[in-house]
Amino acid sequence: MTIEVPSHIPAVSTGSYPVRAGNLLRPLIDGEAAFGRICEAVEGARKSVWLTVAFHKPDFAMPGGRGSLFDVLDKAKARGVDVRVIFWRTETAPGEHFFGTQEDRAWLGARGSKFLARWDRAQKDYCQHQKSWLVDAGEAGETAFVGGINLVPSSVCAAGHADRDGRHTHDVYLELRGPSATDVHHNFVQRWNEASERHRDDGAWPDAGDSLPFPATASPQAGDAIVQMQRTVRAGHYSDETATPGGTALPIAKGEFSIFDQYVKAIDAARSTIYIEDQYILSPDIVERLHAALARGVEVVFLCPATPEEQVVAGMRHARAAPLRERLGALGNHPNFLLAGIASPRTGEAVYIHDKIMLVDDCWATIGSCNIASRSFFGDTELNAAIWDEDAVRALRVELLNEHLGVDTSRMESRDALKLFAEAARGNAQARFRGEKMKGLAFALDPAMYGI
Repeated sequence: MTIEVPSHIPAVSTGSYPVRAGNLLRPLIDGEAAFGRICEAVEGARKSVWLTVAFHKPDFAMPGGRGSLFDVLDKAKARGVDVRVIFWRTETAPGEHFFGTQEDRAWLGARGSKFLARWDRAQKDYCQHQKSWLVDAGEAGETAFVGGINLVPSSVCAAGHADRDGRHTHDVYLELRGPSATDVHHNFVQRWNEASERHRDDGAWPDAGDSLPFPATASPQAGDAIVQMQRTVRAGHYSDETATPGGTALPIAKGEFSIFDQYVKAIDAARSTIYIEDQYILSPDIVERLHAALARGVEVVFLCPATPEEQVVAGMRHARAAPLRERLGALGNHPNFLLAGIASPRTGEAVYIHDKIMLVDDCWATIGSCNIASRSFFGDTELNAAIWDEDAVRALRVELLNEHLGVDTSRMESRDALKLFAEAARGNAQARFRGEKMKGLAFALDPAMYGI
């Protein structure tokens, strides 16, 4: 049955997963809240805990004194729960992922870890970037968590705090129950069964183990939200075309780029406001779409890291990035555009924006692992949830702006709320320049100078 979305933001038809009604949503802002809730779900799991991991640092600890990721997984396994992990394998970023080396495997053996794991490579220098959790797969209470929060110490520091290295991180996860959680289940099975390293001696823990059956039926309705799971999967990663329950088989060997398609549709359909929080602004296609939306009178706020990563700075200074630099800078010519960062009220240091979300017209949102960057849209493996739920999207906007501005915008329409954001951020940029205290966390950035 085809579900009609209840707004002017169209869904996509280019992905593996259908639009599904009957979902229950719970956005989780910042890593302490997100991982605290995930651990609660894991501790209550009756059948299974399955997760996909991209980045992990050895000194990461779950909130609430629960110990490391491996402590949480081992405790669940000791209760008889089926625990499975897919780790990204890459030779890049040493110390920032669990590679599965001989030393790693000896360490797992020494601690007596009995959960199952497989390692999965991406093509070229791309990333297996999904960060999903699935609790009690296939059961009536199946619960998924989808987002982009890494298993690193800075992830469990709220916007006003810092980790031991002085790093501040802001991020968002989504808790999801209902029929769309089944599609997170389908995605995990597809990746588990075709993980690139599964037959290597060092590609699985403790051994290659068994394949998983795809879900046969969708989870029962749990709420009122309409959701569509969307992905980036580069061509050649996977080949099994088994369809999700109620879905249509996709020739996945040719790849899937439904997240990018949805971003384009949502921006092109925007009538009033676009609110973005993202680690990057590195997609020429999206920058051009934002120009067109701004020309239509749409109010746009883009929250990003005030201090971008060194690799972003190096890339933006390269000659081939000149067209993107020019078009990014030109966004500042629109009075209805704001590029902003946030800073810790305690230290004044910039908070690192790591979440990947977009809210349009207070009626649609996307939350997931995919950055606004060409490599994320077309190279890395990503997983996002597109949401059609006015109450949930509006509530998320209000909560985020309250964190960043210290102002309750619950009685304001989205356009007025974003205009207030822009006014406050521009005032704070001047206060920050003068060395004065800001009102709230947000401050304006110059698009023409970003990353250079």
